[in-house]
Amino acid sequence: MISTRQLRYFVEIAESGSFSAAAERLFVAQSALSRQIKELESQLATPLFERTARQPRLTAAGLAFLPRARNLLGELEKACRLATEIGQGLRGSLRLSHSSTVPLTGALLDRLTGYLQHNPGVSMDIAQLSSEAQLEELAEGRLEFGLLRLPVLRQHEGLCVQPLFDEPLLLAVAADHPLSDEPRVYLAQLRDEAFISIPHRQRGGLSYLSAELCMREGFFPRAARVVSRKTTQLQLIQAGFGVALLPRCMRDIAPATLRFVPLADAGCVSTVALAYRRDAGPLVHQFVEHMQG
Repeated sequence: MISTRQLRYFVEIAESGSFSAAAERLFVAQSALSRQIKELESQLATPLFERTARQPRLTAAGLAFLPRARNLLGELEKACRLATEIGQGLRGSLRLSHSSTVPLTGALLDRLTGYLQHNPGVSMDIAQLSSEAQLEELAEGRLEFGLLRLPVLRQHEGLCVQPLFDEPLLLAVAADHPLSDEPRVYLAQLRDEAFISIPHRQRGGLSYLSAELCMREGFFPRAARVVSRKTTQLQLIQAGFGVALLPRCMRDIAPATLRFVPLADAGCVSTVALAYRRDAGPLVHQFVEHMQG
């Protein structure tokens, strides 16, 4: 079996022009170098060098073998570098998903952009999924990360849900809504409003949080005739079907005619979290550290 050492010795002799120069550059004894080349020629069943009084010259077989030996060593170096970079979390592909109420805008987009700029060997595949679907995909190993809103009601063994940041909730209303020009509103003022996002009993996230905040004020949000937990709720609010409590970042993707009114009640904040597998590799944990920084 031809070894990488033999290939490296052969290329070095051909490039340096002599056995002695090659031995000096490789920091090996000339006798050891000659022995490896003889073994290589024996395995190939043909001489690679013509030994002359002045310097060795490549035979026709040696001339044909040289570029391929260089290519083999080059490919091996690339493979080793690739394996090292992947093992150290410097290269690879990441699959990330985000819920509809976690748009990739503002500071979140800046963090993602900064990570990719500092890690040119990493690519990313981004999709949009509900929080529940993200957790299922993570548990099945079809996803590396999920960006979602707390609370999470269903727990999955082996997953870590790490809070990233909080942001205030705002009341989103149509431009002609009676509350659209208010400097701020209290949740109690929304008792008779129709909400276009109503929680499912087995689902957490923003709609669950909104209902929980309303119940603190003694009422459960009344469902509008048309409801949605997706970004389509922005269009439903604009059309006048109802109102919703939305995080501040939703202003970045909302129609210009929508109004966002601050809430006067304390504690009206929503938490964005990053979900991932605890047993994930170094590339995943490197990304987590960046997003938390």
